[in-house]
Amino acid sequence: MSDSVRIRRLRTVTTIGVPEEERAAPQTVAISVLIEIARPFSLLEDDITGALDYDLLCREIRAVAGRGERHLIETLAEDVAAAVLAFDVASSVEVEVEKFIIPDCDSVSVCVRRSK
Repeated sequence: MSDSVRIRRLRTVTTIGVPEEERAAPQTVAISVLIEIARPFSLLEDDITGALDYDLLCREIRAVAGRGERHLIETLAEDVAAAVLAFDVASSVEVEVEKFIIPDCDSVSVCVRRSK
């Protein structure tokens, strides 16, 4: 089992939806990621230089979500997974994207798992 970093329900704004009316205004989605780290935490020796910069990662996820418009949350999940795997310390990622669009429903979500 690898060491991992989890970011839960990062709220970000994106333009997404199949109908044009839904894409007319940006909406909030929640993105969760579970990143398996390539090296055990024990090798960090309490030195941040080899650790995942999760503040930078969150900023990158928000930047990805904010670029352009998409029809599908599945596409957003793929784009986020690719951005996470661009970090050297990440060996694999699980991404969940939640959308709050169905009445009387907490959310609708998709999940992808990708590895280097």
